[in-house]
Amino acid sequence: MHLSIVENLEQIPASDWNALAGDANPFLRHEFLHALEVTGCVSASNGWRPQHLVVHGAGALRGPLLGAAPMYLKEHSYGEYVFDWAWANAYARAGLSYYPKLVVGVPFTPATGPRLMSLTGTESAAIKKRLVHGAMELMELRAASSLHWLFLTEDDAQLLEDNNHLPRASYQFHWKNAGYRDFDDFLSTFTAQKRKKIKRERRYVREAGIAMEVLTGAAITAAHWDIFYEFYHSTIRQHGAFAYLSREFFHRLGETMGERVVLVLARRGTEQVAGALNLRGSDTLYGRYWGGRGEFHSLHFETCYYSAIEFCIEHGLMRFEAGAQGDHKLARGFAPVVMRSAHWLAHPQFNRAVADYLARERLDVVCCINELNEHVPFKKGFTVEP
Repeated sequence: MHLSIVENLEQIPASDWNALAGDANPFLRHEFLHALEVTGCVSASNGWRPQHLVVHGAGALRGPLLGAAPMYLKEHSYGEYVFDWAWANAYARAGLSYYPKLVVGVPFTPATGPRLMSLTGTESAAIKKRLVHGAMELMELRAASSLHWLFLTEDDAQLLEDNNHLPRASYQFHWKNAGYRDFDDFLSTFTAQKRKKIKRERRYVREAGIAMEVLTGAAITAAHWDIFYEFYHSTIRQHGAFAYLSREFFHRLGETMGERVVLVLARRGTEQVAGALNLRGSDTLYGRYWGGRGEFHSLHFETCYYSAIEFCIEHGLMRFEAGAQGDHKLARGFAPVVMRSAHWLAHPQFNRAVADYLARERLDVVCCINELNEHVPFKKGFTVEP
């Protein structure tokens, strides 16, 4: 097997990369990752230097692609959603440099997916191990302090733990489709009090004269992307966050992945007042960004959650991952789900200290999930598969 580093996805044919990525997760598609690069959202100048690991067949520099891992050399810890600021501060207090570091994952995207991508077959395990060892070699080559694999599948997390990486756990809230006929059927699983609350929130939106529309594919025009970019920036300004994504990125997303985009827009009369961007995988809807103009009671819940859940039910999607954080999702039918990452720090003492911390943190995560599950809105006896 021949392993190499690719600093621009233009060097890899989209069909070869997508043969590894598959259809389940839209964020791993060549179109999405390349859009981040070509629009400048991801680059060495903004602290995200692409260092994609790729494995080809032996003796074939550009032969059939066997495996790949989306990797970046980072000069900061922004846009990752797995927070290691305390580790960086500890390095600084010790007079050590935490940056650069290596990160394997999708920039600005807290969604679980394969990070050790390989063609299926008898060589798959060997290809994945070659990627793991290649990442470790690159960490030394780039004088990186650490290596971080973010939002892992259970299989990838286990493989990395078997290769001496430190496992880390956190949680998100996901919605699971239990074969609902429609939104009312979904609500029928709630207790009466919780069900009335959801219906009241949806009524507030209707009484404000707001109509919802869900657009996909060619129905999403350049004008829609312009107004959504305005909504995106409104949320950024409101929370004092960084605008990682550019107007050009959203337009390119529509051009290259329009069939995977699910754009929810809220209209009051002739004016669009809010919007939420989702991407669709083979059986999962992923919620990413939202924003709006003005203040309307419960419009955030309708735009980001209820309309998306209706879309999932109508189209037979089994899950809806509405992004990071948000305990308020629990009362709206989302359940806590474990998120996994894996880490390796080159400094032996810091690696041991972080290992001790992560062991305690995992116990805290388990306790939090158990407590949250005591407050799900469902009727007694109704359970959602974890």
